[in-house]
Amino acid sequence: MLKAKVGYSTDINSFLSGKDTAKVASQGINHAKLGMLYTSVLTDTREVVKGVKSVTDVPIIGCTSSGAIIVPDGIVTSDHGFSGMMMFDDEDMTVGVACHEAGKDARAIGRKVAIAAVENAKTTRAPAYFYMVASPKEEEDYLMGIQDVIGRVPMFGGSAADDTVEGNWKIICNDKVFTDGVAVAFFYTDNEIVTSYTGAYRETKNIGLITEVKDNRTLVSIDGVSALKKYGNWIGVNPNDLKGQNLLVASITKPLGVKDPLGNLTVIRHPMFGNDQGTRTTSDDTITLGNKAVEGTAIIQLEATVDELIDSTGNTLKDVKKQLYTDPAAYFLVHCGGRKLGIGDRMDEVHKQLAKEAKGVPFITIFTFGEYGYDEHSANICGGLMLSFTAFGKK
Repeated sequence: MLKAKVGYSTDINSFLSGKDTAKVASQGINHAKLGMLYTSVLTDTREVVKGVKSVTDVPIIGCTSSGAIIVPDGIVTSDHGFSGMMMFDDEDMTVGVACHEAGKDARAIGRKVAIAAVENAKTTRAPAYFYMVASPKEEEDYLMGIQDVIGRVPMFGGSAADDTVEGNWKIICNDKVFTDGVAVAFFYTDNEIVTSYTGAYRETKNIGLITEVKDNRTLVSIDGVSALKKYGNWIGVNPNDLKGQNLLVASITKPLGVKDPLGNLTVIRHPMFGNDQGTRTTSDDTITLGNKAVEGTAIIQLEATVDELIDSTGNTLKDVKKQLYTDPAAYFLVHCGGRKLGIGDRMDEVHKQLAKEAKGVPFITIFTFGEYGYDEHSANICGGLMLSFTAFGKK
């Protein structure tokens, strides 16, 4: 039977923060199989890992979380950082953890990581479920490489994040800490694991055809019109007011989305930067997206109020609970850091919703710059401004 425990600390000493976090997360744990560890960029993540390792030799995986984490006790944050971990205990569960730093061929790296995770689990089978964390750049390629090896196994997870979109994020994998690359945890278990993956935005009538994309994530034009001009027209804002990171903030409640082929899932494409300097191959007024876009597909302008962003957290946790046939043992909740930015000083309302719906079941919420998951019969997908909420059944 699966059980989980959450520990956290805001000790100014990073080593002690990790040590205290692991001590609490290890209480009552007899068959530890995995520690999912998250820190602030304000802490020394390597020292946190050393602190954790001074308490337990359990495999660990995780990353830096943007600004905070949320646990049943509340929002964990401080001016000098934090750490938090969820420990999993199940005599019958096996977990294989592996990672690789970024290189020239992300898909090949994904294959290597998948093979290593299977080997580290001391098996030759594909897992029942897997978790992925990556730097916010080549997630789709890592995912393809992983699936080249294990097939379409359901997944959950999210990217590493920092507090300012400056690239200060870190990935954690056992005793390794690095900036760019990928790490996975393969779960071998008969227990239920289910995910609810959603943006929870409303669709508008503003729909266009992607007519040009540069380097996968630069949206050049929609319907043959410069992307930033088209988007500005859709939301009623002058494109000049959407340049740089102004676009990131403005688009939190008015993002873009693409539908999966079955129409069950709308995956959010977060407009991150409004570009005003063209190149030899791109014009001015392009949009840098948080994830991959494909020419010849439809893109939709979506919208949600801050109230709706807050309510979506409780509703999504309620939805993932309903998917379980057994009692929940733990919830692992990936919440976009951009949504957190849009919610602002009302994040305490998110905690109240999560605590209410969790009903005493341990949970940890992290804030990422990319969220991974699937819905019903969709493929595994990487998106932004989304929620990827996963429930672990006791049996």
